[in-house]
Amino acid sequence: MRIVGRALGVAAAATLLMSAAEAQVDAPASAPVDVATDAAAARTMLAAAKPVTEPHAMVVSAQHLATQIGVDILRQGGNAVDAAVAVGYALAVVHPCCGNIGGGGFMVIHLADGRNLFLDFREKAPLAATATIFQDARGEVVPDRSTSSWLAIGTPGTVMGLDTALAKYGTMPLAKLIAPAIALARDGYVLQPGDVKILDGRARDFATEPNVGAIFLNQGRPFVAGERLVQAQLAKTLATIAKGGTSAFYHGPIADKVAAASAAGGGLLTPADFAAYTVAWDTPVTCRYHGYTVIAAPPPSSGGATVCEILETIEPYALGAMGYGSAEATHILVEAERHAYADRNVALGDPAFVHNPVETLIAPAHAAEIRAAILPDRATPSTEVKGIGGPPESNDTTHYSVVDAKGNAVSVTYTINYLFGVGKIAGDTGFLLNDEMDDFSSKPGTANAFGLVQGSANAVAGGKRPLSSMSPTILLKDGKPYLVTGSPGGSTIITTVVQSIVNIVDFGMNVQQAVNAPRFHHQWMPDLITVEPGYLTTDSAARLARMGYTVRTGTPWGAAEAIIVDPRTGALQGANDRRRPAGLADGY
Repeated sequence: MRIVGRALGVAAAATLLMSAAEAQVDAPASAPVDVATDAAAARTMLAAAKPVTEPHAMVVSAQHLATQIGVDILRQGGNAVDAAVAVGYALAVVHPCCGNIGGGGFMVIHLADGRNLFLDFREKAPLAATATIFQDARGEVVPDRSTSSWLAIGTPGTVMGLDTALAKYGTMPLAKLIAPAIALARDGYVLQPGDVKILDGRARDFATEPNVGAIFLNQGRPFVAGERLVQAQLAKTLATIAKGGTSAFYHGPIADKVAAASAAGGGLLTPADFAAYTVAWDTPVTCRYHGYTVIAAPPPSSGGATVCEILETIEPYALGAMGYGSAEATHILVEAERHAYADRNVALGDPAFVHNPVETLIAPAHAAEIRAAILPDRATPSTEVKGIGGPPESNDTTHYSVVDAKGNAVSVTYTINYLFGVGKIAGDTGFLLNDEMDDFSSKPGTANAFGLVQGSANAVAGGKRPLSSMSPTILLKDGKPYLVTGSPGGSTIITTVVQSIVNIVDFGMNVQQAVNAPRFHHQWMPDLITVEPGYLTTDSAARLARMGYTVRTGTPWGAAEAIIVDPRTGALQGANDRRRPAGLADGY
């Protein structure tokens, strides 16, 4: 079966039934493509997918308890920034794989008065870090050093990021917003199957760290659904932050405990790294797509530039007429992705250390050059695409979206990198630490864990922020919020965000269909298309093969948490990605 028109595209992208275990696996591990299974079901089931609709405000996150906390704050008169802060702290408790106070991230804000803002609270490398920190004496990358050792940890940014946003644009006191998270940590919460599946992902690793296993294992065994997870130590740390804010986290006992544990484990973090940490306000990357204004994250996120470069390239093509999942539409999107990722992987880095040619990357002239290089019926080998001048982000990030009744919108993506970060907790602090140093180029020209080949712009340096794929994004229509979106998913974050936009704008899907729809991904290197089951029909897969593409299936990845504001009625439509069954879209 082949989708050949916009109307069919609306009914095409069905949500696939999967086990809770499959729904929690982001990494697009590839296997030989077999599209005969699932394609017909996928194109039948999604027609019934409908978003949650509320008249005033909406929160969507990957964990239902965090969503409910955000909605409660909005009901009490808080604005979108207040709710985003409350959700961020709650996710650190109820979504510990990914929500965090031991990591960092990005926040894109649209204020009802028309201002568009970006807050960078990405982690920083320890001041003593060097470009060869993950190499041996022969210059070879040492396996696991950047992912599972104390050297893998960057200075966390989440606490300062959330508190900075609140101080400037929020309306409620920190203590009120963090209180629900403290209660959840102190009293515990009952685990659902989706929560347990995430914990199971690193249960063996928890057992190797006594202070981690004491929290995330139940008397030495994995938790099961229906049991209660209590995090008393985290509750005490959160209470300290509630009382003392940023200063309590970056100066004093919390920072000292992390530094002491790092030193004991051979790491580099010191109290001076915490004391020197800063967040940064910046101007978002902005572009246009079919009449919408795209507000996205600038470097050290690669997301905004790469999303806009892809959208600028594909805008002249009639993707809606080609149809969702068609070989024609996939070809155009893949070629745009191929060029954009090549540019991303060699040109971008921390703006405090390197020049980022963002305006060149998203310029109409550059998009025209890319379109001129796209052959109508043949794949372009990635070896022939060199980029304008590669960098990673883990699968185990999380994203949430908030829109309030006054028209303020917040899009947040934050992370501790791999599932449960480095898998370590400093003493009795109770929070997991990141392994964000893996997001640097351990050695320029060498592929990372996600196959991205990186350049020297993203080499390790003391105090530098690693480049990220995190892509919190807001689309405006006539200056007002239309779509708030973002996703985890490592190097697939960018293509997930692009596809959530294209599914709505070009293929006419509702927001639930757009985030549920089976996805595909291409990132320049390795030169292959990874597809989720159900994306391609047998006919489309065969046509792509004849065009010279290598196609592989992958386990479902990403978790787009999105909101649409209906420009006619003002009603809000929220969609929790079916890949995160513990998540929730809710509002009032």
